[in-house]
Amino acid sequence: MTRLPDGIDIEGPVQGELYVVWLRDDRLELTSPCGSEPWLIELQATEHPVEVASRIVRDVIGEPILVHSTSWRRERDAVILSFVVVIDASLVGSMPSAPISRAELARSDATDAPRAIENSQVVEHGLRHLAWLVKDDQVVAAALPPAWSSALADYVPEPFRALG
Repeated sequence: MTRLPDGIDIEGPVQGELYVVWLRDDRLELTSPCGSEPWLIELQATEHPVEVASRIVRDVIGEPILVHSTSWRRERDAVILSFVVVIDASLVGSMPSAPISRAELARSDATDAPRAIENSQVVEHGLRHLAWLVKDDQVVAAALPPAWSSALADYVPEPFRALG
């Protein structure tokens, strides 16, 4: 295909939404310069989203343990890429932090996006994704300290549940 069909436009802004997660004892918590709210960043057309997210976390907070994109959606007149960013507890410092509560996943139809998605649902989805990766991806399993496997044990992926 040398050109897009009429009416198809692939240009537009992309934003990153960073959920910075750390382990306080055996409990997962959210933190960032924005507290427990997602940390929003804008991505330029020529930038790689994971590289930008990693660099910004490194520059502002410190070296991340893991940066992983877990989902995307269309919102705020942009494509939003959601990232779970894992940091060591020693980097939290004076940043506000809050325990992560469980949430129901945002459900969709087989060919439609969910009508509404809350931040807590994005975090839930991201942590379920991370729980799956800890068991299935050697790189993720090696990057996360052993205590993370226990902390993620109750986050069970539910692929295609809405289709059943």
